[in-house]
Parts: sequence; C-alpha cells; structure tokens
Amino acid sequence: MRVLVTGSRGFIGKNLVVRLGELAGFEALQFARGDSEESLQTLVREAGVIVHLAGENRPKDVAAFAEVNAGLTRTLCAAVAASRRKIPLILASSIQADLANPYGESKRSAELAVEQLAAEHTNPVVIFRLPNVFGKWCKPNYNSVVATFSHNIANDLPIRINDPSAMLRLVYVDDVVSTILREIESTAPGLRRGTVNPEYSITLGELAAQIEAFRNCRASLVSERVGAGLTRALYATYVSYLPTTKFAYDLPCHRDARGVFVEMLKTPDCGQFSFFTALPGVTRGGHYHHSKTEKFLVIKGSARFKFRHMVTNETYELFTSGEQPRVVETVPGWTHDITNMGAEEMIVMLWANEIFDRAHPDTVSSKV
Repeated sequence: MRVLVTGSRGFIGKNLVVRLGELAGFEALQFARGDSEESLQTLVREAGVIVHLAGENRPKDVAAFAEVNAGLTRTLCAAVAASRRKIPLILASSIQADLANPYGESKRSAELAVEQLAAEHTNPVVIFRLPNVFGKWCKPNYNSVVATFSHNIANDLPIRINDPSAMLRLVYVDDVVSTILREIESTAPGLRRGTVNPEYSITLGELAAQIEAFRNCRASLVSERVGAGLTRALYATYVSYLPTTKFAYDLPCHRDARGVFVEMLKTPDCGQFSFFTALPGVTRGGHYHHSKTEKFLVIKGSARFKFRHMVTNETYELFTSGEQPRVVETVPGWTHDITNMGAEEMIVMLWANEIFDRAHPDTVSSKV
C-alpha cells in the first residue's frame, strides 16, 4: 500500500510517516513544502491512498491561507480526478472551518473541494475537523500552545498566559495517527466525517500548572500520574522538548560506612522506589513497621533476611542473591534486617508502599 502524505515534513506528517515506516506492507510517498505541482501529479498516480495534511497555519501574508489550504487541495483533487482512479482521500481540516476568518474560510474551501470530488467521482473521502493537536515534533510558537509551553518550560524560558480560564480542546498526535491508519485500512465509498477520540479539555492555567509540575518532579522526585489519559500524553510531549543536556539528572546520594542509599522515584499514592548498597558483612535495617510494607530485590550479591515477630518472638530467616530474581516482602509487626553475606558489595532495589515521612516515619528501631 503506497500512502501519499502531503505535508510530510509537518507536525502530523512526520508522526504519520514514521508510523507507516513501522508497518509491513506500507510505503509512504512524501509531498512537502517546496515540492512542485508536477511531482504531486506523479505521486498521485502512484498512490493507493492519500492523506492530505499540508496546510498553512501562520503565514506572513494571509493570502497564503487561500493559496495553500484551498488552492493546493483543489490541485490535489484535480489530480485524483485526472487519474481516473477512485483513490481514497483523507483530509485534515480544522474546527475553525465554520469561522469567518481567513484561516477558517480557507479550510472550509478545502473541505468543499474534496466534497465535490466525492460527489462527482464517487471518490472515498474522509474529513477530520481537528481541534488543537499536540505531541512530539510540534513546532513551538507556531500552532500549538502545548508545544510552546512544553518547549519553554523544558528550556527554562518564560511563558505568557493572557487568560488562564480559556478552555482548550485537544487531541493527541498518536491518537490522530492511529485514527488515520484505521481509515487507511477501511476506506469506504462516498463522503464521511471522521472523529478522533479521546478528545481532552483543559484550561490554559491548568495546562501551564501541569507542565510546570512535570519540571518540578526532578527536584521533588514525586512523579505526576503519567500512566494514562491526558497527563500521560502531556508528559510525553513535555519530555520530547528537553534539550540533550537535560536527558539525565543527578539524585541525592546518602553515604555512610554501610554503603549508599538513593531515592529514585516517588509517587502520589503508590509509594517510592530506591536502592541501597551494603559492604561485605554489613547489616542494614533492624526495625519494624505498623502499616508500611516494602519489597526488596537483591540485584547483586548475596543476602540474608532475618525476621522476628514483635509479639510472639517467632523468628525466620531466608537467603537470596542476585543470581535468582526474588522479591522479599516485609510484613507489618515483624522486625527485620538484611545482611550482606558475600565478599563483594551488595546492591538491593527497594519499593515502599508510601513516601517516607520524617514526621511520621512508621519505622521503629528494634533488633532482630
């Protein structure tokens, strides 16, 4: 399947071309700013599907709206009609297509051109009226406030908010591309209106606060809830604007005669992740918890875990090592410690189900 992508070097175009390159049986034919109309005619003859993403967003001259958004679309439709093939065409339009401004009017004119193609030649056509699209590779200070905020905050530059209560409608570029790919594989004759889901809503003030919170995570070590939905998509976008000098960051390292202890990541409601080391013969721990639980994973070295029940004085011990991945879980009401039984430094990964609170540590010293 040869897919002609117009605007292939634009924001959505770059994401789509990369995704097409991951799929067996697909080839992306690319048409971008500066390419000739003659090359477009050739590409149309070779294409099995056309995804028309090319457009003008912020030209120096407003006349470029009509020239590119409407004019190029009419040229493309004429090339499809001249090919005498019913090539499925997917158009990326805008929710501004109903607005009385030069940009909106040019997008509506583009829609009319593909609607005519569908009506006169029974060509399969899908029109997407997209709200604000955000994600990686979007140009800041151009067509996405998410890109602008993410780029500036990631690079320690100021942002400007005129109306914090202004509401944004957003779709994530990965969802846009996935929807387009589904349409490519299931095109049907005639005209259809497509939608991208999920669509998100957020105010400018909330958006700025969320992206600033991502930046602050490195200092606090407390992660935002970045596993799903809008927060996940915004975090992926924010990180994509980090300069290479910020790909890595240092963590506080607490060192004493026993070894080191390093906290890596904390979560709002699922505890924290750390690691520690112990030199040969060193014992760490010697305390119990009333509610806190922990999971230990020895990554390197050999360990002995000892436990004693605080009421019955029942004792128990077990051995584990980095040669066999095995989690050891501490149980409330049992005091416990861990000893390095090997001849080399021991490295242990640790998860605790809550962030350590010095004022209320739930950690009571007691020898095993």
